[in-house]
Amino acid sequence: MRPRGPDGRATDAALPSALLNAYVALVGALGAAALTASVVGGSWPSLTSAAAAPIAFLAVAAVIGETRSLPVSRTEVPAETISTSTPFVLALMAFGGVAVAVAVQAVASLIDDLVNRRPLRKSAFNTAQYAVSVVVGRAVYSSLTDVPFFGGPDRVEADHLGALLTAGVVMIAVNRALVAVVVSLATRRPVATIIREDGWSVSATHVVLLSIGAVAALVAQEGVGVLALLAGPVIAVYLTAASAVRSNDQATHDSLTALGNRDRLYRELDRLQEVALRTPSAAPGLVLVDLDHFKDINDTLGHPVGDQLLRQVAARLVSSLDDPSAAHRLGGDEFAVVVTGGLEETQRTAHALLASLEDPMRVGELELLVRASAGVAVAPEHGADAETLMKNADIALYQAKVDRDRITTYSSEFDVNTVERLQLLADLRSAIETGELGVEYQPQVDLTSRTVVGVEALIRWQHPARGPVAPDDFIPLAENSGLIAELTVHVLDTALAELARWRTAGHDVRLAVNLSARHLSDLALPRQVTEALLRHEVPASSLVLEVTETGILSDPARVDTVIASLRALGVAIAVDDYGTGHASLSYLKRLEVDELKIDRSFVSDMGRVSHDYIIVRSTIALARDLGLRVIAEGIEEEGTAVSLHALGCCIGQGFHLGRPTSPAAILERLNTERQVVVPTPTGPR
Repeated sequence: MRPRGPDGRATDAALPSALLNAYVALVGALGAAALTASVVGGSWPSLTSAAAAPIAFLAVAAVIGETRSLPVSRTEVPAETISTSTPFVLALMAFGGVAVAVAVQAVASLIDDLVNRRPLRKSAFNTAQYAVSVVVGRAVYSSLTDVPFFGGPDRVEADHLGALLTAGVVMIAVNRALVAVVVSLATRRPVATIIREDGWSVSATHVVLLSIGAVAALVAQEGVGVLALLAGPVIAVYLTAASAVRSNDQATHDSLTALGNRDRLYRELDRLQEVALRTPSAAPGLVLVDLDHFKDINDTLGHPVGDQLLRQVAARLVSSLDDPSAAHRLGGDEFAVVVTGGLEETQRTAHALLASLEDPMRVGELELLVRASAGVAVAPEHGADAETLMKNADIALYQAKVDRDRITTYSSEFDVNTVERLQLLADLRSAIETGELGVEYQPQVDLTSRTVVGVEALIRWQHPARGPVAPDDFIPLAENSGLIAELTVHVLDTALAELARWRTAGHDVRLAVNLSARHLSDLALPRQVTEALLRHEVPASSLVLEVTETGILSDPARVDTVIASLRALGVAIAVDDYGTGHASLSYLKRLEVDELKIDRSFVSDMGRVSHDYIIVRSTIALARDLGLRVIAEGIEEEGTAVSLHALGCCIGQGFHLGRPTSPAAILERLNTERQVVVPTPTGPR
């Protein structure tokens, strides 16, 4: 049995040390001595003897078995393997003699190392530890029988089987112990812990292989034909063990990306925490990586494209790591990487992980740009156990998304706010499912006739325990968690149903619905809007979708496509909060929009602040020159409404003209306005 790294290659150390180097040198010297003594002092069969053909058969089988090793566990690094050369080497040790057994095992090991391109140092250790194991096994066999140590070929009798099986057990035990010490020095784990790992599954497989080896030694003198009958049992053992390995692999690895899964991550964190008790510098750090807007890709392009993208993301993350086995996929678009080396090294790794995703990824003919956020936590400062470390890294990741920082390191100050936000997020998911969310409507009033010509739909949440929850508290949660699409669909569907009722009552008003930046780049949005309009039998011309400057500039290529598709349906597009996006006016040239909404921050004080008045006046003039409808938000007093009307603004919105209210109240106002002639702001006629 030899230790192997995550790439399947033998490895003797992840953390070089003088002690490790000394141990490897010692085993190498012992192996060289054992190999030399066996080859020089042992007996060699004549090529014409009856034993030559069976020995050649066993030798070939041993080489094939060595190159077809079975990985026992992929959950640990270095991973262990069982060589199916074991039964044939055991048979050669008893039947062919120590010289033949050691030589064949050495050749088989060297061929396997050459095929897998292992470094010379690793190959030398592998050959040496095998030579020592075989020599010790032969010594035990000779001491329990009357067979000379350097004798051979020898006939194996039935009463030798007990001694042979004992020798086989010792041979494997020595091999496992030599390997366990290397792994212990490399990973700083106790030797006893390493020997215990996968002990039962390893033992069961070895018992079967040793039994086959004992039978092979017993029947070798009967010729190659009889030996060939053992091929079936060996193949059966190989396939059974391989199936067990696959099952174990499926239990600890993600089937889509082949990365470790959540269970394997917790095991690795627990292992490193145990190591850190003896070696503080080995305490683990954890980086959680979550893709931004991945749900949009799945919803728009389909899950097959999303799966291909996740595989590419996994490959990119692995390529940025020195140890590929450190990467895990926790589910969906969330990944985790375990790091040793403290906070600075963990943060460096986080930056390297996100940097690996910067170049576009190609899926078929599509070229997609993937962005991600990362949360960082390190032990023991941010958690003395795997669960606490995981929780705090998740809190840091959440904070990174809320603050729009790409990487955030955990801080205790995040705890209170984050726990409350996480609970609020859970409540929000439930509120969507149970219909807890409501919609109110704020009138948009013609400043000439003072009649309602439109309404803006505004989502409201009456929490059963907290009472009213402000939109500013839960809308960002929805945007960062991917729930914003569901919220928008809920508002759109509810508001269109009310609009249909108002239209049935004879009122032709426009309905405005806000779109978040995240939803605006969703290529599936035009289809969703079309279905909603058809479902409620409302003409597209009655719907206005409000977008912000920030949303327009968040993903220009996709936003352009979405807005063009919506306008092609006949839906109007309004730029909400105009003037607050810190953006150039180039998008007005690039995009065709229908309406500008002047932000309340300029409107509410325009009567007192000259700069605000100038901005409002200029915006109205710009909109009129571009042929756009203008709506002024934040009208809190009559003087503001009169001034806006004088400047040529057509429509106003604000508490002075009407607060957000229920659909029944809107219908009542519409009915009243239809019956009453409302005076203009210049006085009675």
